[in-house]
Amino acid sequence: MNTDRQIDIMGIINVNDDSYFSQSRCPSVEQALSLAARYVREGAAILDIGACSTRPGSLPVGADVEWERLKPVLKAVRESFPDVRISVDTYWADVVRKTYDFIGDFIVNDISAGEDDPAMLPVVGSLGLEYVAMHKRGNPMTMHNLTQYEDVVGEVAGYFDAFALKAEECGIARWILDPGFGFAKTVEQNFEMLRRLGEFVRPGKRVLVGISRKSFIYKTLGSTPEDSLPATQALHLQALLNGADILRVHDVAEAMQVVAMYRHLA
Repeated sequence: MNTDRQIDIMGIINVNDDSYFSQSRCPSVEQALSLAARYVREGAAILDIGACSTRPGSLPVGADVEWERLKPVLKAVRESFPDVRISVDTYWADVVRKTYDFIGDFIVNDISAGEDDPAMLPVVGSLGLEYVAMHKRGNPMTMHNLTQYEDVVGEVAGYFDAFALKAEECGIARWILDPGFGFAKTVEQNFEMLRRLGEFVRPGKRVLVGISRKSFIYKTLGSTPEDSLPATQALHLQALLNGADILRVHDVAEAMQVVAMYRHLA
């Protein structure tokens, strides 16, 4: 167990009114900036800003709408917190180009690992950006019917072995692996991936875990996203023990406490 490795907390800012956890919704610039300020104060190293919900059943809004929502928030956050890394949650290459032209270097957080927009990987490679590649099947409307795996961990790990070749071909040197908890996985498959998270670890690649308040947690408890904070933190600790490097969260202060406890376990 390597408790000395770099661990980053990524705070979620949803610039829309359709995300599954209501307290992460920031439809106005003022709300987004207020949440960003709290996250930075509590210790977030990365602010992950997204303008389109990808919860199960959600509908895409398109690149133009995403950009119109993102632009004023990116401006406000970059001006207020120039030293904090920004991640943009998008699967549109056009949004990536516009964001780069607007704020410079940032992290691209793509739930489709380049599959939803064929231009994505070449654009990321040409701009030299860091990239989060996430595994999923289908889209938010269909993914709940696409959970048939012989071995979910083996198949998702194989997916990233194949992605590594695509990333190299497109000149993407810096990429982060996200197994895609909640995306085309059953409740038990999510727990299986968490138990075997170490099988996703690749030399030189960081592993991002995004499980905060997700349905496989609150369905197991028979509760709601709002009531799943303690269980989320329990699973965050397990994720760190099994090799996670980045936690994508709604609750930065609590996640920072988990990291502190993890550091004391060695």
